[in-house]
This record gives sequence, structure tokens and C-alpha cells, in this order.
Amino acid sequence: MASLVTLVCWFLNWYLLVLLVRIVLSWFPISPHGAMATIAGFLYRVTDPVLLPLRSFLPPVRMGAMALDLSPLVAFFGITFLRGVICS
Repeated sequence: MASLVTLVCWFLNWYLLVLLVRIVLSWFPISPHGAMATIAGFLYRVTDPVLLPLRSFLPPVRMGAMALDLSPLVAFFGITFLRGVICS
């Protein structure tokens, strides 16, 4: 049982890192042709299964011509809470 908990904790840590990298990359323009586009595509494929359902409950907050997507922040704090419950 301890090895299963260790595996789940490792996965949650890895997922938090991937989510954090996606959040940071979203602040920068990425050319559709290049290595960064490949990395961003991977990050989006890995994180979208968690973020897309959150967006249906928590739509982006409109601020004039800009929209603030809070789903990555909610996912980050939710996974951090889950990791604290399981891994401590």
C-alpha cells in the first residue's frame, strides 16, 4: 500500500510541475513552428483533461477586452490540497 501512495504522490508532484510550466508558458507568445510549440502542445494535451471540465463550471472572468482564466489556479490549489491529504 505504501508503494501505491508513493506512486500517487510522485504523479501529483509531476502533474503540478507540468501545470506550473503550462501556466508560465501561457504568458509568452509561442510561434506555431518550433520546439516550444511541440512542448506547449504536450503540456496542453496533458493538462486539458483537468482544466476543460473546470472551465465549464468556472468560465474566464472578463475584464474589458481581456479574460482571466482561473481554472489553472483552481486546479493547482486543488491538486496541492489533494497531495497534502494523501502524501502527508
